Amino acid sequence: MRYYIISGEASGDLHGSNFIKAIKQIDSSAQIRAWGGDRMKAAGATLVHHYSETAFMGVWEVVKNIRRINSLLNECKKDILEYKPDVVVLIDYPGFNLRMAKFAKENNFKTCWYISPKLWAWKENRAHDIKKYVGLMLCIFPFEVDFYHRWNYEVKFVGHPLLDALDDSNFSTERNSIALLPGSREQEIKSMAKVYNSVAQNFPSEKFLVAALSVHNRKIYSGFNSKNIQLVFDDTHALLRRARAALVNSGTATLETALLDVPQMVCYKTSALTYMIAKQLVKVKWISPVNLVLEKEAVREFIQQDCSLNNLSNELEKILRDENYRKEMLQNYSEMKTLLGGKGASENAAKELIDFLK
Repeated sequence: MRYYIISGEASGDLHGSNFIKAIKQIDSSAQIRAWGGDRMKAAGATLVHHYSETAFMGVWEVVKNIRRINSLLNECKKDILEYKPDVVVLIDYPGFNLRMAKFAKENNFKTCWYISPKLWAWKENRAHDIKKYVGLMLCIFPFEVDFYHRWNYEVKFVGHPLLDALDDSNFSTERNSIALLPGSREQEIKSMAKVYNSVAQNFPSEKFLVAALSVHNRKIYSGFNSKNIQLVFDDTHALLRRARAALVNSGTATLETALLDVPQMVCYKTSALTYMIAKQLVKVKWISPVNLVLEKEAVREFIQQDCSLNNLSNELEKILRDENYRKEMLQNYSEMKTLLGGKGASENAAKELIDFLK
């Protein structure tokens, strides 16, 4: 069968690559065309666009690049019509993918969404469109099943793919550094560099490792210039395995950090305009998936004005020195892993998709 997969960021590339491998195990003749990244390409997809060309974050960035975004949408539509896939598979990336879901449905292509957009956090009315345009929704958080049930839309919980992506055998016995995870988008990296750099300067005897991505120009990381900071490219999981604490931008990275048992804090800053709009729309107490799954603030979140040098330094000091605090956080991580289910999300998702197509 012919699959057309659309992903728009680094985490989608990771999960998309494992999804592709699982599809190929069931459907040996699978032909896959995709928008994604190096991992999806290595898994066997023919790449149309790299996510580094398509990731736009925040209100101002979208407005500034609206002509480019519309051009990409039109290119994607034309490419789908020419490729004529048996199914269009959407991975997260809601701003782009919701439009593609509508287009695919209106042109009689079957649609599957793997990794639901976070409608439960904001814009929940989009569930109407999801129900209308998406034939199969594959969710990775157990609470998403209940959310969609409220909209009379039956979805499948397949487990979280990060449990598959992390290799339990590669844990380091020596954790002697502090991880800095500034995000995968250029705007995030630039925004977090200054504050992370200041924290490193407050702890001159500690070694800080920045999770960097080679898809970006190295100049983007120029703000990380403290003497005790080192850039580590394209190896976030190995970096986290060597860390005894982490400062993490919100999103998938907070979950990765928890699954690798690294005590952490969540740090997030964006433009004043984007934050002002988001504050009016966001309907959840926390932004970290760790806290959302556990339904409590298991890891501290420092957002916008709270993401200050003083707050982050105090929290890092507590994580590094207070053994009871660390132990409690690790116990919460263990509870979270149980709630997320066991391994096999990619295989479960692939089976659900093939059954849907049959």
